[in-house]
Amino acid sequence: MEITDEKLIELKEKANDIRISLIEALIKAGSGHTAGPLGMADIFTTLFFHTLNHDPKKPDWAERDRLVLSNGHICPVLYSAMAHAGYFPVEELKTLRQFGSRLQGHPHRDFLPMLETSSGPLASGLSQAVGMALADKIDHGLTSKRRIYALLSDGELESGQSWEAAMLGGKERLHNLVAVVDRNNIQIDGYTEEVMPLESLSDKWRAWNWNVIEIDGHNIEEIADAFEQAKTVFGKPTVIIAHTIAGKGVEEFEQDYRWHGNPPGKGPTDKIPADKQGEVALAELRTLGGKIKSEHQ
Repeated sequence: MEITDEKLIELKEKANDIRISLIEALIKAGSGHTAGPLGMADIFTTLFFHTLNHDPKKPDWAERDRLVLSNGHICPVLYSAMAHAGYFPVEELKTLRQFGSRLQGHPHRDFLPMLETSSGPLASGLSQAVGMALADKIDHGLTSKRRIYALLSDGELESGQSWEAAMLGGKERLHNLVAVVDRNNIQIDGYTEEVMPLESLSDKWRAWNWNVIEIDGHNIEEIADAFEQAKTVFGKPTVIIAHTIAGKGVEEFEQDYRWHGNPPGKGPTDKIPADKQGEVALAELRTLGGKIKSEHQ
């Protein structure tokens, strides 16, 4: 499905709104992860506002696509995308990580029923998604139009369970399964290629019979096109390796692994004092939002 210029502007603006909302939520919470959520905002926007077959008014609709977030710590971007899509009020994002809130620090299926899974332990999401895709294939064969989307971090690929799931997905030729790897090259301890090298990442997936697509994870047209390409592939699952910038949208946060698990106000202070981090982040994102339409005029 082609994206018109008008739709592209709408999606870019929505991605920026999602970034602003998740930063506001993290500031209010005083805890949580910043880098990954900012980096994945364009992908979540494309999914919720262009690609996913879903209905916020009927979250238990049987024919919906399934979205499994394996790296549950980036849930601020998931919550923000869901709120902006209409699953719950945007204002509720301000309850992130607070006692009694539905918006836990890692997604909890019992508290927010529109979630497909609870997540937290890294590397379990792909296994869950493979199970869903296999069940759907058994039930409906090649007639099902449903897609199972699994969102993964690159750091969690250091865990063996990820590759066990990848082997099974390839062996069962799960054409209805699409994995998205957030290839931002950082994790809590540093840069992935220093902690535990992953390259050649694309060759690893191909070895397990996966169709591999590599994209710029901030180019919405590329993101949308990759999801459309995945729908045309039969006989194997698809993995989209999305090259992203951790902390995207806030220059002082970008590609700095120290922002992996810190919210504004508790991040590194060599570029911005702690008491100014939230203010600076929101100012940069709001300025970015104002530039989007002018870029397309």
